[in-house]
Amino acid sequence: MSAVKNVIKDNYNMMLLKDYLREAIKDAGFSHAEISKTPVGTRVALHVTRPGIVIGRKGSGIRALTDKLASDFGLKNPQISVVEIEKPELAPSVMCNRMASHLERGTAFRRATMWTLKQIMEGGAMGVQITISGKLRGDRSAFEKHTQGILPRAGHHAEMVVDEDIAHVKTAMGLIGIRIRIARKERLVPEFEMRITKPKKGKQSPEKKTDSNKKIKVEEIEVEGSKVEVVKVEGKEDTAKSESERIAIEEKKMESIETLEEEEVKLK
Repeated sequence: MSAVKNVIKDNYNMMLLKDYLREAIKDAGFSHAEISKTPVGTRVALHVTRPGIVIGRKGSGIRALTDKLASDFGLKNPQISVVEIEKPELAPSVMCNRMASHLERGTAFRRATMWTLKQIMEGGAMGVQITISGKLRGDRSAFEKHTQGILPRAGHHAEMVVDEDIAHVKTAMGLIGIRIRIARKERLVPEFEMRITKPKKGKQSPEKKTDSNKKIKVEEIEVEGSKVEVVKVEGKEDTAKSESERIAIEEKKMESIETLEEEEVKLK
């Protein structure tokens, strides 16, 4: 087999593996996986929002996942490490999955889009663009783009600053595609800077709490003689134990958002 065919086969297997992980550990808030081959075996770093769901009770989840990767995907001696995402709102894949879950539960697409925009901007993004396409309101396919903040569209700056991901969701109307692009402030090119207007005298804006109190903690858990690294971010407060619980909580909060259709009815 030629070198080109080997590269195509490896990329195809990696695509199937990432699709499987996206579905298998969806409730853990899967973002992406970093796969690297070493002389000892294959190192797989899973970036998730809730590491406990991936590990399972007494390591049962990580054990089953290791066997699955070795048997079905042909990874040689897979060594899995779990990394907790510090800011899930700035991970496009996590937000795509959350928005897809809202649409699966029957939430209006514009309400879900406005809620996702709000969550990403409040999470500290420099800009965001959400494109939703498919049979949104009728038999004809359509698409809508919603943008907020500053988002480089093309060039070297867009490649350095912007992250994007795509998700698909099956609804009663048909297949709907979601594309989210997020620009992060900490990746801003050094030649540019974000200017923040100073508050006027007499009106002091409330101080925002920074993330300096958060500490990163690395733990090692033994599963059948092998060690599994778990990177956790301390100082986070999240009442939801899983992504499905978080979606249910957000669905109730989402009712307070007014869509364009509701505003038009009030103006009439």
